[in-house]
Amino acid sequence: MKNSLLTKSARRARMQIALLLAALVLVFLLSFSLGRYDVPVGQVVKILISRVFPMEASWTKNMEIAVLNVRLPRILLVCMVGCCLAMAGAGYQSVFQNPMASPDILGASSGACFGAALAILLDGGRAMIMVSAFSFSLLTVALVYLIGSRTRGSRTVNILLAGVMISSLFSAGTSYIKLVADPSNQLPAITYWLMGSFSGARMRDVRFAFIPMALGCAPLLLLVRWRLNILSAGEDEARAMGVNTSRLRLLTVICATLMTAASVAVSGMIGWVGLVIPHLCRKTIGNDCRHLLPASMVFGALFLLLVDNVSRNLLATEIPIGILTAFVGAPFFIYLMTRKDTAL
Repeated sequence: MKNSLLTKSARRARMQIALLLAALVLVFLLSFSLGRYDVPVGQVVKILISRVFPMEASWTKNMEIAVLNVRLPRILLVCMVGCCLAMAGAGYQSVFQNPMASPDILGASSGACFGAALAILLDGGRAMIMVSAFSFSLLTVALVYLIGSRTRGSRTVNILLAGVMISSLFSAGTSYIKLVADPSNQLPAITYWLMGSFSGARMRDVRFAFIPMALGCAPLLLLVRWRLNILSAGEDEARAMGVNTSRLRLLTVICATLMTAASVAVSGMIGWVGLVIPHLCRKTIGNDCRHLLPASMVFGALFLLLVDNVSRNLLATEIPIGILTAFVGAPFFIYLMTRKDTAL
């Protein structure tokens, strides 16, 4: 009877993930049609297929440029960032057993902000900004883990406290850079980057982010997600079952940090995705990490793609996506917290 219930629950979870994936594909295709230059969905599909199977062009050159050079890199990057932020949040929440854990809990976002601001202050180009943000993000988490592992007491608590302290330190550094930056061009560039945006996305940005994102996603999906369930029973019980909790936690942190660092480096600060989406997936899918992590990936991409479509089409000027995710995420999280049948 118990096995039958587990099998039924697993089938339901797979069905929900499949529905989310179908919705993502639909929104993915519709996103190409949204914008000031109208491109019918049928033409979008033909243009995309023509890159694999050559066919006679029934579309204009401007349509092809709009789809392949402008919208395709942006849509791909939005989906990649949404996937990684949501999956990193789910991984952090599972490994630290902390419902308030998010991708920036260990200071990855604060380090990336400092690195990007420093690159802008030094008049670096887009490539230098991305590399600097990515490098400082990794450096921040490495410092946090080094400090947290060398202090007495609970290692998990020490790592979280070290994350708060190092984040504060790098946030102060970012504030100082904003203070000394040229107010005519550097300060607006830093401020806009900190609000998060996908404007100006190109295929080189997709290629830059793909490798660290893939290196972070693959181990979590293929090696770790089955073992994360054991941590919910407690660290002592997990050790008794033969799980090396320190190694599991370190691997999860490394993978989540790679995804977070790459995401923030190419998009700027985008909050709430890694906090809200895993909780919403838990309400619909359940706490089983075997299904929670894939569901968070798909739902994160779907959510961020919908928000990005609003950000670039709602007004005449594009709204930074970090503002919209906060407008949507914060009230929704309050709703989740105040529901009587919800336990975060």
